[in-house]
Amino acid sequence: MSLTDKLERTVARHDEVRSLVTEHPDPASSEYAALLKEYSDLTELVERVAALHKAERELADVEALKGDPDTDAEMSALAESEGAELRKKISDLGQGIRLLLLPRDEADDRNVILELRAGTGGDEAALFAAQLYRMYQRYAELHGWRFEPISISDTGIGGYKDASAAISGKGVFARLKFESGTHRVQRVPVTESGGRIHTSAATVAVLPEAEEVEVKIEDKELRVDTFRSQGAGGQHVNTTDSAVRITHLPSGIVVSCQDEKSQHKNRAKAMKVLRARLFEQQREEAAAERAESRRLQVGSGDRSEKIRTYNFREGRVTDHRIKLTLYKLEQVMTGEALDEVIEALLAEDQAARLAESQ
Repeated sequence: MSLTDKLERTVARHDEVRSLVTEHPDPASSEYAALLKEYSDLTELVERVAALHKAERELADVEALKGDPDTDAEMSALAESEGAELRKKISDLGQGIRLLLLPRDEADDRNVILELRAGTGGDEAALFAAQLYRMYQRYAELHGWRFEPISISDTGIGGYKDASAAISGKGVFARLKFESGTHRVQRVPVTESGGRIHTSAATVAVLPEAEEVEVKIEDKELRVDTFRSQGAGGQHVNTTDSAVRITHLPSGIVVSCQDEKSQHKNRAKAMKVLRARLFEQQREEAAAERAESRRLQVGSGDRSEKIRTYNFREGRVTDHRIKLTLYKLEQVMTGEALDEVIEALLAEDQAARLAESQ
């Protein structure tokens, strides 16, 4: 299907959805909400198409003016300059339209479950995992997202064996989905007296949240254990069995939560994580049925894939998937410069998808 055909179909669908929204009998229904969202998404594209057609008409007028033998030299030069600006505008609008026409990941607008685990490197890996956790926490704050801890298993010296949190806000998964994988750190550990650089690692998983209706879980598939919440150094957070560990028997997935003092709240959070993990399994199985060549250009999202290295001695952060190096390690670790890495990953992904759609 040509680009012109796609645009015509999009404009027609926009008109159709507008009528469906106007005539819908139940504004409180989920169907109405879905139509409103589709209408909003299509409106941006239709407005750009209208701007493109307007610019094309203006360029035709300018070209006609240039070709008129009665046009003087000064006016012809002005028309030439205006024509150059319009051609660039048309090119930019066309590129933006092609991007909007690309199939969207339906999970892009979802909230996420963030999971981190210390990898190779012992205490140093756990300290690095804790730093990554705080990096994403500050990044969420900078974007006005809500960052809600779910579970933290600390080492007692400031490190995290594993940690998880729920992040909610606008476009969270769209911006964080390429963070999944193995993050390496190269630095001299505080416990190293000889000044030698060690390499440690932590894994990150970013899972889109799933609705209950999308992932059916029956009570008979679950084993639920309760235990006392533990703090740093093994100190009890409270004296009741409020912490919850849920085992999903069919898949073997185990989830625990001890952040809340209420067992009920901990169970609800643990179920949210379990649904997200099962939903991600479904997404991975569906993706495996499609060609993986494009996704591998920016990384598969597999936790075992080495995606980024943080070199503290050189103040350097390198993303290996797109061969991007920034000498802004401190700003990345505070979340301030993390967008520079994420924007580059998004641009690479868009370029790959555009090339694939040609």
